[in-house]
Amino acid sequence: MSAPSAPKNTPRVTEREARQVAEAAREQDWHKPSFAKELFLGRFRLDLIHPHPLPPADDVRRGEAFLARLREFCETRIDGALIEREARIPDEVIRGLKELGALGMKIDPKYGGLGLTQVYYNKALALVGSVSPAIGALLSAHQSIGVPQPLKLFGSQEQKDAFLPRLARTDISAFLLTEPDVGSDPARLATSAVPDGPDYVLDGVKLWTTNGVVADLLVVMARVPKSEGHKGGITAFVVEADSLGITVEHRNAFMGLRGLENGVTRFHQVRVPAANRIGPEGAGLKIALTTLNTGRLSLPAMCVGAGKWCLKIAREWSAAREQWGRPVARHEAVGAKISFIAATTFALEAVVDLSSQMADENRNDIRIEAALAKLYGSEMGCLMADELVQIRGGRGFETADSLAARGERAVAAEQLLRDLRINRIFEGSTEIMHLMIAREAVDAHLKVAGDIIDPDKPLSAKAKAGANAAGFYARWLPRLVAGPGQLPRTYAEFNPPGHPDLSAHLRYVERSSRKLARSTFYAMSRWQGRMETKQGFLGRIVDIGAELFAMSAACVRAELLRSSDDHGREAYRLADVFCHQSRVRVEELFTRLWSNTDDLDRHLVDGILSGAYTWLEDGVVDPSGEGPWIADATPGPSARENVHRTIG
Repeated sequence: MSAPSAPKNTPRVTEREARQVAEAAREQDWHKPSFAKELFLGRFRLDLIHPHPLPPADDVRRGEAFLARLREFCETRIDGALIEREARIPDEVIRGLKELGALGMKIDPKYGGLGLTQVYYNKALALVGSVSPAIGALLSAHQSIGVPQPLKLFGSQEQKDAFLPRLARTDISAFLLTEPDVGSDPARLATSAVPDGPDYVLDGVKLWTTNGVVADLLVVMARVPKSEGHKGGITAFVVEADSLGITVEHRNAFMGLRGLENGVTRFHQVRVPAANRIGPEGAGLKIALTTLNTGRLSLPAMCVGAGKWCLKIAREWSAAREQWGRPVARHEAVGAKISFIAATTFALEAVVDLSSQMADENRNDIRIEAALAKLYGSEMGCLMADELVQIRGGRGFETADSLAARGERAVAAEQLLRDLRINRIFEGSTEIMHLMIAREAVDAHLKVAGDIIDPDKPLSAKAKAGANAAGFYARWLPRLVAGPGQLPRTYAEFNPPGHPDLSAHLRYVERSSRKLARSTFYAMSRWQGRMETKQGFLGRIVDIGAELFAMSAACVRAELLRSSDDHGREAYRLADVFCHQSRVRVEELFTRLWSNTDDLDRHLVDGILSGAYTWLEDGVVDPSGEGPWIADATPGPSARENVHRTIG
């Protein structure tokens, strides 16, 4: 069976054109300092994160009061096992969340919201996600990337007045960008929004619309054609989900997050008032990326909650289960896994809390920090869940219902592993996050030397760029030779008596930051315009930066807890162990920058795609069903039943 590989109206774009669209959407300038940006440039600016910023007392009071109410709701009103069995969040649970104000956690009180800080919003997601990741996903999709955040940042006052009160208390929102043949390459976006008098007319199909099955309001990305009086480009709209011509054609089912209300939504001649356009035409992608600057913190926040639960289960089970005369936790192979879970949970919480507090204070640009948190949290969350399954052995692979049916504690370890797996794909896959962060990490280099390696630039531009680059590197490179990380008494406040010495780890971070910057410069000098194709190298550069950021955050958090007499000694121990574990990973990554199989892999893939190795596939039966790899999403009226449902 064959079918078109893409919707008939999908724009045909070159690789260069696709990069240009993505480049135009990113924020071009840095108006505020960024710890992570400086880290990639070889400048360890500890002063940007230490002393650890703290929330105002009133924010803490309001946040803790809401967490107490939410905890009671989670303990008494949410049955996570029921949601897993029935693959649906009960309507009464969602109504209860609305009454609690959970839909408006990040919405200003003047619009009926709770006005929580980013710190407490993330703590709330970690809490509710621990009892049901599907509910965490619902609340996150609604507020982190759904209608409220774009309106908060870019909406008109009229739009805020019209929509935010609804979104704070009654209406669920969804974010619609992805299409059947368009993921992280928005240049090929096919959904159109054609101006027609006072309206735009939307046509197209959106895939993986989290909350889309039950949403009341949608933020939709669509392409406005360029015409007289219309700049055109990818544009954001607020759309009423019950508008004529909208059909939710399918509710998707996944390996995890079984309660997720995620679907396929078709737009056919849907009229949207021009007053519902968010920002100017062509600003849609910039709005989406800016929204994600803080929106990405929600996923690692829920990974923090998952890590805490993994630690609790691992501790209790490993103390109770005995093998060869002693608890399994006392066996080194298992103990190392428990240590990894504990240390990583501490560091990940440090990363999320630090990034969130910086977002609340709005003093720093945290676009890289939030992206690193998402990347690191999603990867480490999956590793922690996998280690928990291994610690539990056969019981880790067994479902909670099966365990309960035979008289044992219903521990849903395998469910957690399934539920967390999507986080490595949600809101930018690990591979896309590597490229996006790498682009920001080399921004300073491209600003001064980009024209030199741009094949489309004339010789005059290259000559000018060469002069600018010579001046920049004459000042920058000498600073990478030596730094405070080589002085034994630097960061002495992180070496208090009776505690592990964290100052040594911070000195390591400083030295590694300079080494990272030197490695990046050498690679750019070596590969120049081909640098963007070296995705393996760029991914390792970003992973090193993520580890260094996590080490820094862990040390700063440990010192905060010590200075406030809040489990300080234990926090220092956790930070010390994490940093030792992280340093092993960093050294391996540095080695793999230059000693790897990237070239061999590329040549092998060329052969595989050419069909040279199809013989290796002999001896199996492919049980996959018939059908095209990508469904045809050509615009037109829907031929399917509308499965959208409203939760009153």
